[in-house]
Amino acid sequence: MTFHHMLERVRYEGAYPTRERAEEAVRAVLAALGRQLTGERRVELAARLPVEGALVFTSQIPDAEPLSGWEFVKDLAARTGGTPATARWDTGSVLHVVAGLAGPRLLDRILADLPSGYGLLFGRAELALRA
Repeated sequence: MTFHHMLERVRYEGAYPTRERAEEAVRAVLAALGRQLTGERRVELAARLPVEGALVFTSQIPDAEPLSGWEFVKDLAARTGGTPATARWDTGSVLHVVAGLAGPRLLDRILADLPSGYGLLFGRAELALRA
């Protein structure tokens, strides 16, 4: 998938009025995700992203302590100057497309490495185990 095609997919998924607005969301969310993933999963995902997206994603230094899904959204809102609601919308729109690029097996491994709350951001249900 080319970066242009990725932007069009995100624009469609997020119902963004312009390609520029979709690109803002893609760049912000990929940068934020780049601060969360480390190691092998980071390399694998970067290899599946379009070059421009991979550069945004890998240009970020991973945080020492990964954020939960909700903290991820709040951090994105603070960094972009948006609200938690718009940051959640952007996150879901972009990560839905990223999930498709990653494929189910890689996405399973990514979600296993991240704290709780990311499954929903990638468009997957999160099931809680009962004790």
